[in-house]
Amino acid sequence: MEQTIRRETTPVHLWIVGLLGLVWNGFGGYDYVMTQTDPVNYLATMGLGQESVDYMRTFPAWLTVFWALGVWGSLAGSILLLLRSRHALTAFAVSLGAFVVSQVAELVMPRPVEMDTPAMWGTVAFIAVALVGQLLYARRQSAVGVLR
Repeated sequence: MEQTIRRETTPVHLWIVGLLGLVWNGFGGYDYVMTQTDPVNYLATMGLGQESVDYMRTFPAWLTVFWALGVWGSLAGSILLLLRSRHALTAFAVSLGAFVVSQVAELVMPRPVEMDTPAMWGTVAFIAVALVGQLLYARRQSAVGVLR
Protein backbone atom coordinates (compact mmCIF):
# COMPACT_ATOMS: atom_id res chain seq x y z
CA MET A 1 0.00 0.00 0.00
CA GLU A 2 1.48 3.26 -1.13
CA GLN A 3 1.06 6.26 1.09
CA THR A 4 0.73 9.68 -0.50
CA ILE A 5 2.54 12.52 1.20
CA ARG A 6 0.71 15.78 0.81
CA ARG A 7 2.82 18.90 0.83
CA GLU A 8 1.05 22.17 1.37
CA THR A 9 2.33 24.89 -0.88
CA THR A 10 2.75 28.43 0.30
CA PRO A 11 0.35 30.79 -1.49
CA VAL A 12 2.07 33.15 -3.90
CA HIS A 13 0.44 36.16 -2.22
CA LEU A 14 2.17 35.25 1.05
CA TRP A 15 5.56 35.40 -0.67
CA ILE A 16 4.69 38.75 -2.23
CA VAL A 17 3.38 40.31 1.00
CA GLY A 18 6.17 38.75 3.07
CA LEU A 19 8.99 39.87 0.78
CA LEU A 20 7.59 43.39 0.36
CA GLY A 21 7.19 43.58 4.14
CA LEU A 22 10.74 42.35 4.62
CA VAL A 23 12.10 45.09 2.37
CA TRP A 24 9.89 47.80 3.88
CA ASN A 25 10.52 46.78 7.48
CA GLY A 26 14.20 46.19 6.70
CA PHE A 27 14.42 49.86 5.77
CA GLY A 28 12.84 50.67 9.14
CA GLY A 29 15.62 48.67 10.79
CA TYR A 30 18.23 50.50 8.74
CA ASP A 31 16.68 53.85 9.71
CA TYR A 32 16.72 52.87 13.39
CA VAL A 33 20.35 51.68 13.34
CA MET A 34 21.60 54.70 11.40
CA THR A 35 19.72 57.16 13.60
CA GLN A 36 21.17 55.50 16.71
CA THR A 37 24.74 55.12 15.46
CA ASP A 38 25.39 58.06 13.12
CA PRO A 39 22.61 60.62 13.50
CA VAL A 40 24.61 63.59 12.23
CA ASN A 41 25.41 62.15 8.81
CA TYR A 42 22.26 60.07 8.44
CA LEU A 43 19.83 62.86 9.30
CA ALA A 44 21.80 65.21 7.04
CA THR A 45 20.93 62.92 4.10
CA MET A 46 17.28 63.81 4.79
CA GLY A 47 18.03 67.52 4.98
CA LEU A 48 17.77 67.63 8.77
CA GLY A 49 20.16 69.71 10.84
CA GLN A 50 21.63 69.90 14.31
CA GLU A 51 18.29 70.61 15.99
CA SER A 52 16.97 67.24 14.78
CA VAL A 53 20.19 65.48 15.80
CA ASP A 54 19.88 66.96 19.31
CA TYR A 55 16.23 65.90 19.44
CA MET A 56 17.09 62.30 18.51
CA ARG A 57 20.01 62.20 20.96
CA THR A 58 17.78 63.29 23.83
CA PHE A 59 15.04 60.73 23.22
CA PRO A 60 14.05 59.23 26.57
CA ALA A 61 15.23 55.63 26.96
CA TRP A 62 11.67 54.34 27.37
CA LEU A 63 10.67 55.94 24.07
CA THR A 64 13.67 54.43 22.32
CA VAL A 65 12.53 51.02 23.64
CA PHE A 66 9.07 51.49 22.11
CA TRP A 67 10.62 52.68 18.85
CA ALA A 68 12.83 49.57 18.80
CA LEU A 69 9.86 47.29 19.56
CA GLY A 70 7.96 48.85 16.68
CA VAL A 71 10.80 48.53 14.19
CA TRP A 72 12.13 45.11 15.11
CA GLY A 73 8.66 43.70 15.81
CA SER A 74 7.54 44.44 12.27
CA LEU A 75 10.74 43.03 10.80
CA ALA A 76 10.30 39.88 12.90
CA GLY A 77 6.67 39.73 11.76
CA SER A 78 7.74 39.74 8.11
CA ILE A 79 10.27 36.97 8.70
CA LEU A 80 7.74 34.92 10.68
CA LEU A 81 5.19 35.44 7.93
CA LEU A 82 7.61 34.03 5.37
CA LEU A 83 8.20 31.09 7.72
CA ARG A 84 4.40 30.63 7.91
CA SER A 85 4.47 31.02 11.67
CA ARG A 86 1.32 32.04 13.54
CA HIS A 87 3.61 34.16 15.73
CA ALA A 88 3.79 36.71 12.89
CA LEU A 89 0.43 37.97 14.15
CA THR A 90 1.85 38.59 17.64
CA ALA A 91 4.94 40.31 16.25
CA PHE A 92 2.84 42.68 14.12
CA ALA A 93 0.52 43.39 17.07
CA VAL A 94 3.48 44.25 19.33
CA SER A 95 4.93 46.43 16.59
CA LEU A 96 1.67 48.31 16.05
CA GLY A 97 1.15 48.82 19.78
CA ALA A 98 4.69 50.15 20.20
CA PHE A 99 4.24 52.40 17.16
CA VAL A 100 1.07 53.91 18.63
CA VAL A 101 2.75 54.54 22.00
CA SER A 102 5.77 56.16 20.37
CA GLN A 103 3.67 58.36 18.09
CA VAL A 104 1.45 59.56 20.93
CA ALA A 105 4.57 60.36 22.97
CA GLU A 106 6.09 62.28 20.08
CA LEU A 107 2.91 64.32 19.71
CA VAL A 108 3.33 65.71 23.21
CA MET A 109 7.10 66.19 23.01
CA PRO A 110 8.31 69.44 21.50
CA ARG A 111 9.66 68.55 18.04
CA PRO A 112 12.02 70.56 15.86
CA VAL A 113 10.15 72.54 13.24
CA GLU A 114 12.14 70.85 10.48
CA MET A 115 10.73 67.48 11.61
CA ASP A 116 7.14 68.71 11.59
CA THR A 117 6.51 68.67 7.86
CA PRO A 118 3.84 67.17 5.61
CA ALA A 119 6.44 64.68 4.33
CA MET A 120 7.18 63.48 7.86
CA TRP A 121 3.48 63.15 8.69
CA GLY A 122 2.91 61.37 5.39
CA THR A 123 5.62 58.89 6.30
CA VAL A 124 4.06 58.31 9.72
CA ALA A 125 0.65 57.75 8.08
CA PHE A 126 2.13 55.31 5.56
CA ILE A 127 3.86 53.37 8.34
CA ALA A 128 0.58 53.16 10.27
CA VAL A 129 -1.34 51.91 7.23
CA ALA A 130 1.40 49.37 6.42
CA LEU A 131 1.42 48.05 10.00
CA VAL A 132 -2.35 47.71 10.18
CA GLY A 133 -2.35 46.02 6.77
CA GLN A 134 0.34 43.55 7.78
CA LEU A 135 -1.46 42.78 11.03
CA LEU A 136 -4.79 42.18 9.25
CA TYR A 137 -3.10 40.08 6.58
CA ALA A 138 -1.37 37.90 9.21
CA ARG A 139 -4.64 37.55 11.12
CA ARG A 140 -6.45 36.42 7.97
CA GLN A 141 -3.71 33.97 6.99
CA SER A 142 -3.73 32.55 10.49
CA ALA A 143 -7.52 32.17 10.41
CA VAL A 144 -7.47 30.25 7.12
CA GLY A 145 -4.68 27.96 8.30
CA VAL A 146 -1.81 29.24 6.16
CA LEU A 147 0.14 30.22 9.28
CA ARG A 148 0.85 27.42 11.75
